[in-house]
Amino acid sequence: MRPIQSSVNIRSFRFERTKALVDQKKVVVFSVVAACSLAVIIALAVPGIRHTSPNAGPEITVQPAVQIQGEPLQPLPPDPKLDLHKVALGEKLFVEKRLSHDDTISCASCHDLSKGGTDNAGHSIGIQGQIGGINAPSVYNCGLNFVQFWNGRAESLEDQVNGPTHHPKEMGSSWDEIIGKLKKDAGYTADFAAIYQDGILAQNIRDAIATYERSLNTPNSAFDRYLQGDKAALSKEAVTGYSLFKSYGCASCHQGANVGGNMYQHMGVMKDYFLWRGNLTEADYGRYSVTKNEADRFVFRVPSLRNIAKTAPYFHDGSASSLTAAIQIMAKYQLGRPMPEEDLSKIVSFLDSLTGEYHGAHI
Repeated sequence: MRPIQSSVNIRSFRFERTKALVDQKKVVVFSVVAACSLAVIIALAVPGIRHTSPNAGPEITVQPAVQIQGEPLQPLPPDPKLDLHKVALGEKLFVEKRLSHDDTISCASCHDLSKGGTDNAGHSIGIQGQIGGINAPSVYNCGLNFVQFWNGRAESLEDQVNGPTHHPKEMGSSWDEIIGKLKKDAGYTADFAAIYQDGILAQNIRDAIATYERSLNTPNSAFDRYLQGDKAALSKEAVTGYSLFKSYGCASCHQGANVGGNMYQHMGVMKDYFLWRGNLTEADYGRYSVTKNEADRFVFRVPSLRNIAKTAPYFHDGSASSLTAAIQIMAKYQLGRPMPEEDLSKIVSFLDSLTGEYHGAHI
């Protein structure tokens, strides 16, 4: 679920940066990108990726797919081995509106699997019709993200569950309230007793939901099939689009099996995106809201591009209504270079090929 942030006046933050400081920051950012990219490439060679958290259940090992040498992007790994009883209970809880204070909002309200795992809204609506301040990211393939939330404030999916359930503008509840409701339901009491010796507890609710979320992988995209040797899986335009995606530098941040989700990056590397957009909000501070480190202002977790054609609008602020608009903004503010319409359309064709399947059906 996505965090909600309060608005602040853009005039409260002064954009007093000299050209020398801007140039210096660009050098630092590019150095960080190169280092992170190398670290990710090295990580891809590791036999397994281990997901652990102090609040998690049993350790989960995700075995990666066979690596495609020389490619910054990789096919999705096989699904992790999960407790299917926990997956079923987590799915039930994911659509359970009683997790919200007024019984009107569930996790699925903002992360609708029929809408690419999001709600296709710039800002989601919480209890009592309250409008949030940030764009809900897709829940598909979320188990592959190295941290959760745009600002990375949750290190695991288990930790992430605490955010939306307790935020006053999202679900507005508490664990005491949630547990009290579920204990009144004989079905939930039996479900939890069958899986957890200690029954309905906050950590068990988190564990079940997180286990279900780790099952939401979308394999078998046309691009995955292409990487695995089916050269007929992509159109000529999409193949050219992938080549352009790499040559323009998009793969410096959108890399690995999840085509992103494995590093942080500054929004506005080459030009000041927020000065151009205006109406600065607290949500725009990104990682700074967590660390209070000035270097982290406007830094966000790089989003996954899997199923990106299904998850408009784009960016943490929902400001781009189409893939074309999103690519244009990225070209200008992240890459600092113009992009001809012909190249734009081919990259869009490539991004379309990243749409995968869930339970064997095209999402």
